Parts: sequence; structure tokens; C-alpha cells
Amino acid sequence: MIRPLPLIVWLICFATPAIAARHGSGGVAHQGRYAVVFPEAAALPNPRITPGALNPEVTQSNLRETICRPGGYTRSIRPPERYTERLKRLQIRQYGYIDLRLRDYEEDHLISLELGGSPRSRRNLWPEPHHVIGGWGSYAKDRLENRLHTLVCRRQIALAVAQREIATDWRESYKRYVGPVPTGGRSHRYGG
Repeated sequence: MIRPLPLIVWLICFATPAIAARHGSGGVAHQGRYAVVFPEAAALPNPRITPGALNPEVTQSNLRETICRPGGYTRSIRPPERYTERLKRLQIRQYGYIDLRLRDYEEDHLISLELGGSPRSRRNLWPEPHHVIGGWGSYAKDRLENRLHTLVCRRQIALAVAQREIATDWRESYKRYVGPVPTGGRSHRYGG
């Protein structure tokens, strides 16, 4: 039986990444490393900084030649790691995150490449935390991206609908297309 943490421990450990980063608490052991757990609000990017941007070369009429073609479309347009790592360093500071460890973030495309998002636009890239209270971190968003990609390629939803779903509050889209709460995979339901 797992006993609940006392309230004060909960607040110190999980309430804010700032406290956690400064005091060395608020993290979880993940793959043998320590990681900060962010509040649920960190699951969404700042829309003024990262509103999303589309790749104009991907359209509803050319899905079979672009995002739905077999053989790794996203690999062919993904920006190099040196570009995204440099951008991640800058954006972690721009977002005001106190945790500066790159491993705690994925430099994520808000509108994923597999849904026709712009590969290199700073308006479409942001430092998404891996570990967010409730499980709403990068791994959950990855599952939604895969689900929406499948639905678009099967022509069960339009490309523009999937792009809008992922660019707004992707957590609500997750609930609609994947399930009520993130479970399984690399995501854990920290704090709830």
C-alpha cells in the first residue's frame, strides 16, 4: 500500500519547479536520473512565444506524398540537433524556467511534423517539460500526435482539424482522442 505524502511534503516536492530546482526536491527518479516535476500549467506553451506554425508544403491534398507516405517523412525534414539544442537553451531562459537541465525538456514542435508543423520556425518550437503533474508532459503529447497522425492518414479527421486540436489545448484533445488521463508508456501520473 502506498501512503500519501503529508501536505507540506507535497507542496515542497511538487508545487513549483522553482522550489524544486532551488532546493533539490520536487523531482522523481526517472531512468536512473533525477527530474523536476512541473505544475500542470507547464504542459502548454506560452501562446505569445509559441503560437504554432505550419509547413506550407503539407496540405490535405498531398498527404500521401508528405506526412502519410511510408518511409520516414519527418526524418527527412527534422531540423538538426545542433539547431534544436541551441534553441532549447535560449527558450528555457525565455520561458523563465529555473530548471536549466536540458534533459528535463524536449524541444517540441507544437504542431508536430507528422501533422504538417513547420520544422524550423521558432514559433512552432518550445521547451516542453517531460514530467508534468497529472502526466501531461511530453510523452503524453507524443501519444496524441501519433493518434492524430493515424486519424489524418486514415482520413477520419481533416488535417486542419488535427492541427487546430494540437495547437490549442492539446490536453483536451488527448482526452477526446486518446483517453481521460495519460497512462502507460514513458509518462507517469506524477502527483495524481
